[in-house]
Amino acid sequence: MSEAQQKALQVAPSLVPGENLETYVHNVNAIPVLTADEERKLAEQLFYNGDVEAARQLVLSHLRFVVHIAKGYSGYGLSQSDLIQEGNVGLMKAVKRFDPRVGVRLVTFAVHWVKAEIHEFVLRNWRIVRVATTKAQRKLFFNLRGRKKSLAILSEAEIKAIADDLNVKVSDVREMEGRLASFDYAFDGPQDGDDDTESLKSAPVLYLEDKSADPALQIEHDMSTEADGRSLSEAFAQLDERSREILRLRWLTEKKATLHELADRYQVSAERIRQLEKNAMKKMKTYMEDNDFDVEDAVFH
Repeated sequence: MSEAQQKALQVAPSLVPGENLETYVHNVNAIPVLTADEERKLAEQLFYNGDVEAARQLVLSHLRFVVHIAKGYSGYGLSQSDLIQEGNVGLMKAVKRFDPRVGVRLVTFAVHWVKAEIHEFVLRNWRIVRVATTKAQRKLFFNLRGRKKSLAILSEAEIKAIADDLNVKVSDVREMEGRLASFDYAFDGPQDGDDDTESLKSAPVLYLEDKSADPALQIEHDMSTEADGRSLSEAFAQLDERSREILRLRWLTEKKATLHELADRYQVSAERIRQLEKNAMKKMKTYMEDNDFDVEDAVFH
């Protein structure tokens, strides 16, 4: 084992990004960079023999590289330690898949894996609801973040230029810009706010409640509907046969009969059918008045 590799193993136990990020970065930078020959030998030991120790040394010697990439994502409001930790996961994946026969340095091969893990972490944690899910949306998200020079809304010319450059639709750029400008809002409103604050009064919980989801209200509604149905049936049964038939044909069938059709059927005038219908409705209302149920509005309209 070379002197550089021995030094790397000595500082390895303290290489965990945490609250003291400065110490971590100092320790990472203290690990010497492997020469091309040293890297190739370690990579071959891992690739051909599955040497775990060789993999460890390859990872340790490239941690400074992850720190450098993670700094480029400091504008997303996420912990730098977390970004580095995710990047380290990507580095370990790259080391596991590195093929020394390709003839490139590990750092070149690992860029994709490190950035992929950091990108995934940013998208998972930047908002409660993901702003980008498809591959095209992810590409647009990171490119648009980097191209916006300020918090101002993009002009039509800027939107079109970005769309042409990234080979996406103008509407996609507008939609992603809107997502970038949005913010998370607690369903119950601000937890530290007073009851009288406007922000708490406008909390989604106050106007997005699904009344039908309340079991008590649902049971009450079902019982009321059942009781009304029974009362209506009892009132309907109090009518004579002709009155029941007139109401049924006038209101309780898919194709309602007209007054003239019923007049022809019973050999009376249309006005007489209207009077019979009115009297039947009045009898049912009188019978059901104790239940406080409007027969005409609930059933016949």
